[in-house]
Amino acid sequence: MKKFILLVLVSFQGLYAQVQFESKVSKTTLGLNERLRVDFTMNFDGDNFMPPVFDGFRVVAGPSQQVSQSWVNGKSSFNKTYSYYLLPTQKGTISIKQASIEYNGQVYKTTPIAVKVSDAVEMPRDPNDNSISINDALYLVADVSKTNPYLNEPITVVYKLYFSHNIGITNWRELDKPKYNNFWSQNIDIKQLVAEEGMYNGERFRYVVLRKTVLYPQKAGKLEIEPLALDIDVELPTNRRNIFGQVMLTKDHKRVSAGSRVINVKSLPENGKPIDFGGAVGKFEFSVTPSRTNLKNGESMELDVRVSGNGNLKLFSLPKPVVPSALEMYDPVHSETVNTPLSGMNGVILDKYTIIPQFKGSYIIKPIQFSYFDLGTEKYKTITSKEISINVADGPVSSGNTIATTVAAGDKKTVSAGDQFKFIHLKTKLKPTHKSDFFGSTLFYGLLAAPFLLIPFIILFKKKKEAIDGDVIGNRLRLNNKLAKKYLSEAKKQIGNKEPFYVALEKSLHNFLKAKLKIETSEMSKESIKVFLADKNAQPETIAHFIQLKENCEMARYAPSSVVAMQQDFDKAVVVISELEKQIS
Repeated sequence: MKKFILLVLVSFQGLYAQVQFESKVSKTTLGLNERLRVDFTMNFDGDNFMPPVFDGFRVVAGPSQQVSQSWVNGKSSFNKTYSYYLLPTQKGTISIKQASIEYNGQVYKTTPIAVKVSDAVEMPRDPNDNSISINDALYLVADVSKTNPYLNEPITVVYKLYFSHNIGITNWRELDKPKYNNFWSQNIDIKQLVAEEGMYNGERFRYVVLRKTVLYPQKAGKLEIEPLALDIDVELPTNRRNIFGQVMLTKDHKRVSAGSRVINVKSLPENGKPIDFGGAVGKFEFSVTPSRTNLKNGESMELDVRVSGNGNLKLFSLPKPVVPSALEMYDPVHSETVNTPLSGMNGVILDKYTIIPQFKGSYIIKPIQFSYFDLGTEKYKTITSKEISINVADGPVSSGNTIATTVAAGDKKTVSAGDQFKFIHLKTKLKPTHKSDFFGSTLFYGLLAAPFLLIPFIILFKKKKEAIDGDVIGNRLRLNNKLAKKYLSEAKKQIGNKEPFYVALEKSLHNFLKAKLKIETSEMSKESIKVFLADKNAQPETIAHFIQLKENCEMARYAPSSVVAMQQDFDKAVVVISELEKQIS
């Protein structure tokens, strides 16, 4: 009897040990535009199969079920498989979580599987693939105007979607936006997509331009433009027709990628490079113009340092004039009127200096030089401004660094300008010879009564503090306002350090909105901000400037930025916040 029971237990243990439930994937590394097959396989017929939540993937087919059972040498084998086809929706390492199933009252689970998703890849043509018609009828192409530009020479990238006349496109979504590391970039708005006729690979297609971008390389060497990937819903013709004889359509989708592009950026030549070269590349005109040259005491003049033309206008600083010490020159007000079409930047940048003379006389502002690299001739050019003569008609006369001071009859001694009155003590401190006792004095009784007199003020202060502490919303608004000023001050300190500067500037803008509009960060989409500010009677122009400033902060994380650009964004932030303070009601 004992042997029989032991045999039964061993049999059940063997049966239990044979239970298998596992998950398998077709590949563990795939591109953003590739499909992934996931199989959940078991050697028993279980109940209540629960697939995992496929976070980071979209299910495009499945589940499909396969069951097989066979007898070999008197032994039976059973196999059941649930299959899913997935498309990744993001890059990175994504986990296929656990699936579960019940068998004989026991719950079994699979082991999680990690899958690495990389950039979209070019899909090889497979003659056995049922989607061959889509592969031959849909292409995403990145047209680059020039692949070997000079440093800071503009190039354009135009993304075109070519599609056959036999298919229709119902929708498309961007899966992976291109990143322009080591490029200054400017997207050109496309207000409406228009289908045009064109040739691709020797065949006639329709195409639409999806995106236009102007790039200025900021680093020499091989720079990579990461691909643009799209998920496109299409309608394809079939061999079937309806009762009216019309071709019936079937819906499908395809992921396409423009592929990465490598740009070989040439360094600017060292031969002939001027000492004062500041990085300007293009074709420019340079001028230095005074508002007036004849002044009276107390009057001021403005000196305009201007560069106009075609080139990287936003990516270099203007030369600074050097004036005599008798002319007091203030920091410039920088302004830009720059457009960025596909051909590159064009327009005018201007530094306006305010100069105030301190003494009467004639003064010379020496010529200023501006150097740039001409892309047409591939040579450096230098433009020199004219000499400017300033005449101050009246006012005090500079007496040099020494003053003649009479120290005795008929004797003179030269004393430096800041020391001739140093021996005179201008403040006299007198102390009384008789001191009264503190005890019994007015001050003594005043200090004695002060604690009793302060009791009402302490009570009022305590009630006021309790009211303030109870005002949760008001405290949060005051804190946000304080944080906005703090981060704006921090941004000013970080001018020249791109990452900390734009992080602080963006935090300042967000906290300002929290304080003034009583909204949270989750509500700060561009459209929501426009609506909230408009409801508070803010001017459309000020709203547009605020949105543009917010976009500059976002774009600066992926593109280089100069000190001049940071200073402009900071000045613009101060002006915009000041205007909104006045306008918001």
